[in-house]
Amino acid sequence: MLKPSLQKNDSKAKMIILVVSLVVFATVTVLGKYNLAGKVALPFDVHIFAAANGIINGTVAVLLLAGLFTVKKKNFAVHKQIMMFAMILSILFLASYICHHLFAGETMYGETDGIKGLSDAEREAAGSMRTVYLAILITHIPLAGIALPFILLAAYRALIGEYEKHKKLVRIIWPLWFYVAITGVLVYIMIRPYYS
Repeated sequence: MLKPSLQKNDSKAKMIILVVSLVVFATVTVLGKYNLAGKVALPFDVHIFAAANGIINGTVAVLLLAGLFTVKKKNFAVHKQIMMFAMILSILFLASYICHHLFAGETMYGETDGIKGLSDAEREAAGSMRTVYLAILITHIPLAGIALPFILLAAYRALIGEYEKHKKLVRIIWPLWFYVAITGVLVYIMIRPYYS
């Protein structure tokens, strides 16, 4: 096992985890109400952020598998590096996600005419894939929000050397994080044709 990287301070750690989680939740929630789409002209296609999100989510999914593989092989130093990189990428994802929603606004699955809301023809053209997309999205978003504080807590437990508590928590949160990463890629692939 690795030596702890942090001094144990549960009350401070829990407060930081709570504050970070609430700030992220509030920021993402506010994005639904405010955006700069059409008000600020960027010198590049703003959907580059969405592409970055898809790439980051895919990379995080691969890193999660690599982290699982290395810990099963008891290569704890490499496991720690992989998981820290996955967390850093998740922070970059959040920044990119915020930028995309700020500058591109919301995109509705199936909308092709540029008029907000789906016409009957657009709804018919989207067909059952719209239902599949919404089912994925409706699980992806809340699980991403729910997973965040537990991912941070699991990282904290590992960094202070409480490996049994870390392992117990990871058995629950790893599958959720992996699901969120994989469905993030699917959401991007499915909504991409509707970016204007």
